[in-house]
Amino acid sequence: MYMAIKHSHMLLVALSLAFLVLRFVMSLRGAALLQTKFFKIAPHIIDTLLLLSAVALMVTIQQYPFVNPWLTEKLLAVLAYIALGVMAFKGRTVGLRVFAFVGALGWLVLAVKLAMTKTPLLFG
Repeated sequence: MYMAIKHSHMLLVALSLAFLVLRFVMSLRGAALLQTKFFKIAPHIIDTLLLLSAVALMVTIQQYPFVNPWLTEKLLAVLAYIALGVMAFKGRTVGLRVFAFVGALGWLVLAVKLAMTKTPLLFG
């Protein structure tokens, strides 16, 4: 069961990233397609499933944020990814939006690194 949850989680991470990049490029170009129901709802569904798979993984491996330092850091990285992702779409200037987008990608890279190595950088 662990492998199925893990691979589902990894697929959802890839889908979340793909939608972030696609939506960001579309927003810079002012694409009308971005205003369709699909592009407004799909990222929320993907991210909800991603969160549920993360919780399932935590329960399966019996490791939790604020107990295991690597998972605490991963949670903080994910929260930073979300905050900067929102800023990438709602920033006042294109420069700020691009800066936030690149920052979001950086935090995502850190979250992936932490998931793979389980070695904390800040709380280790």
